[in-house]
Amino acid sequence: MTTRREALALGALFAVPAFADTPMTNLRVEVTNDIGKPVDRASVVVRFMKGRSVTKLGKKVIKNWEMRTNSEGWVKIPPIPQGDILVQVIARNYQTFGDTFEVNEEERTILVKLSPPQKQFSSHPDLPPDSAKKP
Repeated sequence: MTTRREALALGALFAVPAFADTPMTNLRVEVTNDIGKPVDRASVVVRFMKGRSVTKLGKKVIKNWEMRTNSEGWVKIPPIPQGDILVQVIARNYQTFGDTFEVNEEERTILVKLSPPQKQFSSHPDLPPDSAKKP
């Protein structure tokens, strides 16, 4: 009888860490252009990739966020599990940014610097204006 109680107590002791809260982080993403000015209305996609997410019984933890920056160029993401987090930033007239960050802190600010678009590249040689006309 005592061994059964001891086994239940020991099982409960090891079960507590499995249901402990997942460490979460408050993420802030600041988006600027190449000269340091904030980029407003940039689309920011944050996706939890892998790490310390523990599956909860009946509780859904949101791991993907799609938001836009404010006029000051930043967005605050609601709590997300700690681990590897993919951040993508898409803004009109800028190159798309995407990178994975390892986040282990309770609060983290990620600085994103967007570059202007590159000149379009073509594998075909430029034709002189005269050759474009057909006889």
